[in-house]
Amino acid sequence: MTKVAAVVTRFEQFAPKFIAEKGDPVGLQLGSLETDVKKMMVTLDVRPEIVAEAINNDVNFIFAHHPAMFHPVKQFDLAVPQNRMYAELIKHQITVYGAHTNLDNANGGMNDWLAAALNLQQIKPLLPSKELPLQQLAVYVPQAAAATVRQALAAAGAGTIGDYQGCSFSAAGTGRFVPGEKTHPTIGQPLEPTATAEEKLEVIIKPQQAAAVIKALRAAHPYEEPVYYLTPIHGLNAKYGMGRVGTLTKKLTVKELAAVCKQVFGLTGVRVVAQDLQQPLKRVAVLGGSGGQFYPAAVKAGADVYLTGDLSYHTAHDILASGMAAIDFGHHVESICKPQLAKLFTTWKQENNWQFPIIQSQIATDPFQFL
Repeated sequence: MTKVAAVVTRFEQFAPKFIAEKGDPVGLQLGSLETDVKKMMVTLDVRPEIVAEAINNDVNFIFAHHPAMFHPVKQFDLAVPQNRMYAELIKHQITVYGAHTNLDNANGGMNDWLAAALNLQQIKPLLPSKELPLQQLAVYVPQAAAATVRQALAAAGAGTIGDYQGCSFSAAGTGRFVPGEKTHPTIGQPLEPTATAEEKLEVIIKPQQAAAVIKALRAAHPYEEPVYYLTPIHGLNAKYGMGRVGTLTKKLTVKELAAVCKQVFGLTGVRVVAQDLQQPLKRVAVLGGSGGQFYPAAVKAGADVYLTGDLSYHTAHDILASGMAAIDFGHHVESICKPQLAKLFTTWKQENNWQFPIIQSQIATDPFQFL
């Protein structure tokens, strides 16, 4: 059986928790990472109807974009529907994990999915890019075992640079040591000075990979006490950021782009902020969720229009005054995550030989209706 922890570890290689916005409650929401996954369901929200759907489908692991718990429970009053939902999750031993702004910020994550759905080109992060620090792992290994250790490091994900995998560097040298009296050295004898041909292997890893890579290193390394160290590096660091800005493949008017949004995201209506519905658009900024506060970044990026959700009255006036248009396509467009997450997890399932089924929630959780 596959533990929830194994699934989460693979996901966090894609969207580590530390790229989430400060204070965002991402990660384990309820249950145990040691739960054996029998059936997994991906969803946008964790609401009572979603939990009922999971129970009816014998799901014991819910993976959601929106955390089930944004605020801690101070009184577990079962008269409150949200608390009754927590009780049902506990009763049916369902583990819940939430990936919120780490999925928003991830390269290839939520905002890239939204940009791709609109067929935007020349895409860049909307908000200032942050850097994901990388580390160099160096380990000394006998030359005879170097290939085995190198392969184990690559299998654990070390040495990935862009689209290249298994990247490493080796330098030959001589290792010298004196085994202690109670040791059982692979090479040499206790208390005897020993010299042997070694290689220094160097690979680049992401911080969230460190534990798994070092575990693989120790398992493959022939020495009782392998010598290795980690060093922060600069220049190759991965960049990530919230939102995306790009260009349309052809110019559209505000009205035409609003119609595209309705069609692409299956919406019955959108809210439009524009001085002229026939204003031509080329450069588009998009940020899933509640992105009103970030509209100045869209203005600074030279966007003709800003696509986001939950625009407030006064923010809409400020956008109108800026001369930029905006389309509030709602928060629920983030339900695009369901098929995309299912696709990701299915790929990882095949790579890791996971045996559990993966399903998508079929319930729309948008609380709004347009009449």
